Amino acid sequence: MANSPKYAGIEAREKLGWWRAYRFLILRRLCQLSIILMFLSGPTWNIWILKGNYSSSILFDLVPLSDPLITAESLATGYLPEWKTLLGAGIVGLIYALLASKAFCSWVCPVNIITDCAAWFRRKLGIRQSAKLPRNLRYGLLVMILIGSAISGTLLWEWINPVAAVGRIFVFGIGATLWLVMAIFLFDLLIVEHGWCGHLCPIGAIYAVIGSKSIVKVGVVDRKLCDRCMDCFHVCPEPQVLRLPLNGKPEDSQLVLSKDCISCGRCIDVCAENVFSFTTRFKKEIPIVNQS
Repeated sequence: MANSPKYAGIEAREKLGWWRAYRFLILRRLCQLSIILMFLSGPTWNIWILKGNYSSSILFDLVPLSDPLITAESLATGYLPEWKTLLGAGIVGLIYALLASKAFCSWVCPVNIITDCAAWFRRKLGIRQSAKLPRNLRYGLLVMILIGSAISGTLLWEWINPVAAVGRIFVFGIGATLWLVMAIFLFDLLIVEHGWCGHLCPIGAIYAVIGSKSIVKVGVVDRKLCDRCMDCFHVCPEPQVLRLPLNGKPEDSQLVLSKDCISCGRCIDVCAENVFSFTTRFKKEIPIVNQS
């Protein structure tokens, strides 16, 4: 029998323990906050680990890191960025192309903290009504941003980029960008479930394309273990990606191969029956993480 969304994960916590039921959530928060601290370490303690922001930064004054979307916008305007920017975008793109599908969205992006909070409140308050938006809309927005940048000759997305805005809040304090953060939170809470990350974000769209053939994947260990509690669907920001590997035909892959999976591991956390595991696209039967 399906569990109520309000109680998603409680069965796993009671059966497997607190750490097992929240480990990937905790590790993601530690990763996101560690990156924020790396930006703060210079202005606060004069220890410069990351200089810059989420759009463009340099690690240890040596390794350039650039947002692939802002780099693509620059190229669309006809402006050729300096070689460090291109190298930084190449480094970031290569890391996420090899690592895991949309790992930036769940393990790095500060907006994910806000949208996860909105999703948690939705479950706890029992808010089930949700407007319907096509999930492919984010890819259309990505194309429109690039075309708009080409026509206008400006970095169109950077006017409202919420990732950069949230980053500025952590570094410089709450200011004029607070309205944008609140708008995303309320949009996800009251209008569309997982609305921003799951339907609109063009940054997520470009990382989905980049990481579509990445190595690390979520896999179904054994479909027979599933008791249809639905906890994984309740907490997954992209629940549609679980349907085929979990409920597909015997000949269908039991790996979550969809480029929309954000590799957050919450389906692994909340499953009391150990149905899911992180694995690789090359090891379809032997999971990396031992669930025993």
